[in-house]
Amino acid sequence: MEGLLAFGLIGLFIGCFLAATVIPFSAEILLVGALLAGCNPLATFCVATLGNSLGSLTSYGMGYLGKWEWIEKWFHVSREKLEKQKSKIDKYGPFLAMLCWLPFIGDVFAIGLGFYRLNFPKTMLFIFLGKALRFGVWTILYILYGQAFLDFIMG
Repeated sequence: MEGLLAFGLIGLFIGCFLAATVIPFSAEILLVGALLAGCNPLATFCVATLGNSLGSLTSYGMGYLGKWEWIEKWFHVSREKLEKQKSKIDKYGPFLAMLCWLPFIGDVFAIGLGFYRLNFPKTMLFIFLGKALRFGVWTILYILYGQAFLDFIMG
């Protein structure tokens, strides 16, 4: 992750994109790292939101294609796990996309939303809103509380 931060906002974009797809790690760590490295908070928020949103949309696209070999190989999501999410997807529809930022289950939601072919524009909007809220909270906490916030989350 430190290597990605050496590339500034481009590294943040790549890292946040990958964190929402095939590589399980925390995009929040990258966001805070970029802020600590002196990146502009608004630019950092925008880049992290865009990268992570596009990563989830990639997962949506993989689900939409419906190729089980790819889904199981790259996302480690079994058919059974995806089928268990069907009732949630039927109940909440594209609104469920706001939760695609959640660790572990968020990827399953994104893949499931694509697999069950939910409305793409609505799904895209709610993925973006969920990611923006997530990164917005972290960025605002950093702006308001700076080092005290970092000391708190670092233990």
